[in-house]
Amino acid sequence: MSSTPHPDKMRVPQHLSEAELHQALDELDAKIKTLRNRAHATAANSENTYHEHIAALEVKRAKLAELVGPAGRPAPDRPTSTWDEIRRGIDTLREDLRNII
Repeated sequence: MSSTPHPDKMRVPQHLSEAELHQALDELDAKIKTLRNRAHATAANSENTYHEHIAALEVKRAKLAELVGPAGRPAPDRPTSTWDEIRRGIDTLREDLRNII
């Protein structure tokens, strides 16, 4: 990619099937993981845009996750597990970090 995507400009396709949405989410997770690894391996004070690119991809991933619908979310009458709470905490932390950067 020749330029760093901006989180506000991220779009998601609206025509994907459920299976294609899950595949897209998996692919975005892999891309985000790769970019995080590259950011960690980069020398301090170097000029890179990995964090900005990660933030943009996470916005896109969140939008795709919304399209998955209620199947990807816990049912309201089901008690939340510890893992659900941890995941929600991580998502909140990610959002806070995105707002700082």
